[in-house]
Amino acid sequence: MSSNVAHPAALPRTWSAAALSVDELAGHKAELGLTVSVVLPARNERTTIAGVVGACLALADKLVDELVVLDGRSDDGTAEAAAEAGARVHDDAAILPEFGPALGKGDALWRSLAVTSGDIVAFVDTDIRNPDPRFVYGLVGPLLLDAELQLVKAFYDRPVEIGDVLHPSGGGRVTELTARPLLNLFWPDLAALVQPLSGEYAGRRALLEALPFFTGYGVELGMLIDTLALAGARAIGQVDLSERIHRNQDLEALSRMAFGIAQVAMRRLAADGRLAPDLELPTRYVQFARAVAGVQRSEREVAIVERPALRSLRRG
Repeated sequence: MSSNVAHPAALPRTWSAAALSVDELAGHKAELGLTVSVVLPARNERTTIAGVVGACLALADKLVDELVVLDGRSDDGTAEAAAEAGARVHDDAAILPEFGPALGKGDALWRSLAVTSGDIVAFVDTDIRNPDPRFVYGLVGPLLLDAELQLVKAFYDRPVEIGDVLHPSGGGRVTELTARPLLNLFWPDLAALVQPLSGEYAGRRALLEALPFFTGYGVELGMLIDTLALAGARAIGQVDLSERIHRNQDLEALSRMAFGIAQVAMRRLAADGRLAPDLELPTRYVQFARAVAGVQRSEREVAIVERPALRSLRRG
């Protein structure tokens, strides 16, 4: 049986980095009197961190006022390589230590707001193998050009490496198999985002400090849902950054990521009254793998923690 219920129209603000001029954006930034911070979360990314830092610092004279690497207890020399490349490096667990050890990417991004000052904050992943300044100016540009925008998400072609062969497409598996179905079902206003889980995005500090952050890989979905609730769909834009080549995770790791993302969705549905408000979600994740001795079961704790809006801490 078909449905005649239409989804909301595509987001009205979709940009292309290729159409943006760094010099023009720098002029707008100066006229508006805004500052820009770039945050790079990293854990064991020594082979790529210097290239990402260099691509960001290429904009230091025009768009980037502050560049910070949040290192998540790397043991491969990532922090040292980032510092040598010119970044200011923080141990993520040393920021807001009263909240205990840092719990993954989302926690690092939340903590980064306490050690940065830019009016606009751009988050860029550090496993990128084709770093380019467009990963920064493409995100920051729409926020400089459109005062109504509060959050800008990246999208791009995502090649996937299988064996030693790089295939032109096939990345974004968690998006297609987990996030996109959830958004179409429960948050159709966000269904027009090409890559809702992209690791590159930028927001106005006023918004980011008003949002709670989920730890781990739940941060992207939670941020979108909460921005929609706080500021509306018209506050969210997206930008085409062409192509992003990065290290692909194996299926088992992606499955755990999907489990964390599903937890975030269930929590927000409960908060909205669409599920029982006292819903208790399991955090132990069972997986199976075939070994020489046969199929082996494994269990891991995948617990998503919600950090409070930074603004609420400052008020306290």
